Amino acid sequence: MRERGSAVQFHRDPLRFLDQTFPAAGGAVWLPGRQLLLAEPASAKAVLANGESLYEDHSDFFHTRRGIFGSRAVQEEIGRDSRTLLRAYLQEHADELPEAVNRTLVPASEWPDAGNWLVYRHLADALIVADSPVRRSRILDEVVERAVLAGARQRYSPLSRTIFRFRVMRELTREVKVRRARRAGRPADILDVIAGAAGHDMPASELAEVFLSFLFAVSGSVGFVLGWSLYLLGMHPGAAKSEPAWVVREALRLWPVAWMLVRRPAQAHEMAGHAVTPEDEVAVCPYAVHRCPRHWDDPESFRPERWAAAPDQQAFIPFGWGPRRCVAAALSMQLVEDTLRIVLDKYQMTFTPQETQPCIGAALAPPRFTLGLVSPSPEFKRKEVTELWRKSHVP
Repeated sequence: MRERGSAVQFHRDPLRFLDQTFPAAGGAVWLPGRQLLLAEPASAKAVLANGESLYEDHSDFFHTRRGIFGSRAVQEEIGRDSRTLLRAYLQEHADELPEAVNRTLVPASEWPDAGNWLVYRHLADALIVADSPVRRSRILDEVVERAVLAGARQRYSPLSRTIFRFRVMRELTREVKVRRARRAGRPADILDVIAGAAGHDMPASELAEVFLSFLFAVSGSVGFVLGWSLYLLGMHPGAAKSEPAWVVREALRLWPVAWMLVRRPAQAHEMAGHAVTPEDEVAVCPYAVHRCPRHWDDPESFRPERWAAAPDQQAFIPFGWGPRRCVAAALSMQLVEDTLRIVLDKYQMTFTPQETQPCIGAALAPPRFTLGLVSPSPEFKRKEVTELWRKSHVP
């Protein structure tokens, strides 16, 4: 039977509901609106992989107002070419990252916004080259300010958001048409990749929407992962000696930015012991999957060292699963790890939490906090970070 009363609590305080409900609910629970919420790892991965085509084709990345963008072949081409471009860009600009950290975060920065701006500005030329009309108009900066930063959309009226979206789409659509008309040589940026892969039969407005997905993923999701990594280190100063790669993975486990992934059944079938139909929705919850006690020791605790021994990752889906997995997951993690390593190795830090609750929306953003960075004296050693953060931490 569908338990509709419990879901009112979910919409009021979703994370508390998840903490109290799973694993006691046996891995799945019904919410209002005919939505089945999954927290059991095997079932969650089966839904996301969709190997038996039991669910409508869906992509959290290639989704537009018209539906799913392009064919699978076009999506794979865009993903492949985007990874190639971003990998080359990150390698070519690796020596600029320390200066970007210094310019953005020193002497103090307000998070999670600082992480969004740092990642966006470091990768802006990979998204759209600086001499494009869109960059010169600074409209991408406005998109980050008004639509990416945690809680940004709530600061503007629905009418203001509608007008702004119209302006953004007009500018990007115009630029896409220019790119498609000239299509020559290697792509200079991500917008070139998108415009060149789809062919002239694809509406330019849809290409613009796909580009915005890249912008949101880069400046939003990657920035929030960096923010969670630093927030958790600030709340657990003893973990500051951990390898950055461990910290990032543990942050993704405890606080996956993509915390809810919704799919629509294409036909009636049974999932996790429940009958679902095309009138229902099935929501995979990485937040709950990552805290499954059958797969993780002490799942509620922040323990970066668990990743030193390559733990069982059957219950680890921060970027989705299967053919629809995030197209640049590995590169995103590497950028966050490199940034975290610079912060840990080059600076003395102070941490002051401003809030205790995450910002819950389509993405799960960390609570607000202030990070102070000071260039260390020559005799400074990284082992001193733990004690410094312990002294600076405000419970």
